[in-house]
Amino acid sequence: MAKRATARDVAEQAGVSKWTVIRAFTPGASITESSRAKVMVVAERLNYRPNLLARSLATNLTHQVAVLVDDFENPYKLSFLERLTLELQSEGLVAVLININEHFDHVHALLNADQRQLDAVIMCGTAFRTEMLQDIRLDGAAPMFVLARDSQIPGVPAINCDTTLAIKDLCRHLYGKGYRRPGFMAGPKTLSTALGRHRGFKAFWKAHGIAEMPELVAHHYSAASGAEAVRRYLNEVSPADRVDVLLCENDVLAFGAMDVIRGEFGLKVPADIAVAGFDNTLFAAAPAYDLTTYEQPVEAMVKATVAMILGREPKKTVIIPGRLVVRGSA
Repeated sequence: MAKRATARDVAEQAGVSKWTVIRAFTPGASITESSRAKVMVVAERLNYRPNLLARSLATNLTHQVAVLVDDFENPYKLSFLERLTLELQSEGLVAVLININEHFDHVHALLNADQRQLDAVIMCGTAFRTEMLQDIRLDGAAPMFVLARDSQIPGVPAINCDTTLAIKDLCRHLYGKGYRRPGFMAGPKTLSTALGRHRGFKAFWKAHGIAEMPELVAHHYSAASGAEAVRRYLNEVSPADRVDVLLCENDVLAFGAMDVIRGEFGLKVPADIAVAGFDNTLFAAAPAYDLTTYEQPVEAMVKATVAMILGREPKKTVIIPGRLVVRGSA
């Protein structure tokens, strides 16, 4: 195997200094175009590629970003990660995907990221708690960003969909369709409150004279948990007393709920019970679900996050409006 070319090899053949070679491959570095062109011609001929590890020692930047995920059962996460990793890679950054689970919590992941000198941490899951991320051991750790969820942690920006507007748009649509017996399916109790969707839903209907409504609780953000929650509800409540519309905290819960409503109880959607979700995942548009839902502005949220990581925008919480997607389920 041929020896890998070094910056010194390129410098000697291009007739420039080693530091000129380094500047030629450093975005924003001060170097004339003629010098850069000379370096690039030789680098191409020698198949030279900068040693990113060596550069990180000099700049204290690794160009690696940790992405913490804890809800892999949600199909929405796959398209979200696709958009996020594409944007990171287009900026020369590498995503380090970390699976948060019962054996590896957020504090361990953040400490691990700090030891590896990762430049930033993006949390795009649901299970972290504020007190967990204020662990004293995390002082001085890499900058943290919360993506697609609210953050109540000082100094940790949240880049999120405008939940208040989203729920108002959904509720106005449902109210306009004539539904008056609303119900809400929430995710795990300790997590769903941070999403703000349930609070907004209750506030809207209370303002319209409906103070009490059923709350169905799913223990996980999964289709199986959505199915279990609605099955339990339908078995316990008589047909005359059931909701006429059910808003689920996300699409995957709605999928599970619809499968049980139609498949196990023989009810029609939306004639007997209308169902709406949140996220506009890939399967939401499928004829099997035809789900009314709310689409988060994923591309805008991702771009805002990466801009903060790169220092192009100040680190601050950003709230971005999405859009209502009306289909046949509600």
